[in-house]
Amino acid sequence: MSCYQLDEELWFPPPGEAEEYGLLALGGDLSPQRLLLAYSLGIFPWYNQGDPILWWSPDPRCVLFPDELHVSRSLKKFLRKSEWRVSFNENFAGVIYWCRGLRAGLDGSGTWITPEMRSAYLRLHELGFAHSVECWDGDQLVGGLYGVSIGRCFFGESMFSRRPNASKVVLVHLIERLREKSFVLLDCQQTTDHLLSMGAREIPRDKFQDYLRQAELPPYGPLMSLF
Repeated sequence: MSCYQLDEELWFPPPGEAEEYGLLALGGDLSPQRLLLAYSLGIFPWYNQGDPILWWSPDPRCVLFPDELHVSRSLKKFLRKSEWRVSFNENFAGVIYWCRGLRAGLDGSGTWITPEMRSAYLRLHELGFAHSVECWDGDQLVGGLYGVSIGRCFFGESMFSRRPNASKVVLVHLIERLREKSFVLLDCQQTTDHLLSMGAREIPRDKFQDYLRQAELPPYGPLMSLF
């Protein structure tokens, strides 16, 4: 299969036509309309500075179902004793700053969170579709994550941790909120040992698409944020 070239028209090829490693298309833009369409179809952007925008639909897909969250004994003990404070949408810009900063090299090239990506997700946050979870030790932001929420699905984009367990703490609180809102799943996009240890697992792309329909995402449901 070949990679599709996007143009100014708002469209995406079927996710099932992605190449072996999940690359589906290149080009287009990072407008809110295109990003929301992409997520509703199970597609997300991921590219390096200086490259064209690349759009992905991996198979298999790493997801975390809210009822399958695994919290180890040591983490439960840590949560009981911790005096850290967890907030939602209190410092979205700060979370992106640290997600980018802890991955970027001296030249800023070690992360996919390009200046254009940062601006695009800040705009989605202003529109009520991108959200952050923050972990505070006093007035210091020590951990956090951000992602996109549409329908009853949360698409995780990135997380960071400046202290041991900080990223786990925000993930636990996010999943608790998703349970409260009857969300279908948290899309992890990429598989990591960290996420697998918390209960995430890989599912086939076609099953992932089925869950998107259950989550009432466009075009299967109204374009709205429940988070």
